[in-house]
Amino acid sequence: MKRKRVLDSYAMLAYLNKEKGFDSVRQALSDAQSSGINILMNQINVGETFYILYRKRGKDKANYFLETILAGLPIVHVANTFDLVIEAALIKAGYPISFADCFSVCTAARENAVIMTGDPEFRRVEHLVDIEWI
Repeated sequence: MKRKRVLDSYAMLAYLNKEKGFDSVRQALSDAQSSGINILMNQINVGETFYILYRKRGKDKANYFLETILAGLPIVHVANTFDLVIEAALIKAGYPISFADCFSVCTAARENAVIMTGDPEFRRVEHLVDIEWI
């Protein structure tokens, strides 16, 4: 059985910008569409993608990402409970990675999923979760 995947903002931005890793993310999205096994993305990582797009491309492009692109992809947005926020904070306290990345780690751990990313920060937590490098 295929494992679930979690996208972080790095992977989503690689897909949106057709950067290194684009083909891997595109294939994962295609696989998700055909298999019915949705890809997960924590809401914090969606927000991080949004603000990066807003800063680099402007409000209209960032809103287009949320309203059109993201809405059309086989991605489930994972909401954060208080417990998940504390889990992320504990990871942040123990490892030098961004707080947003901690939410990807927690989501992957809870869902027994693999994180798709190219962000080298995740090398620091490879022993906690499985990483699919793009």
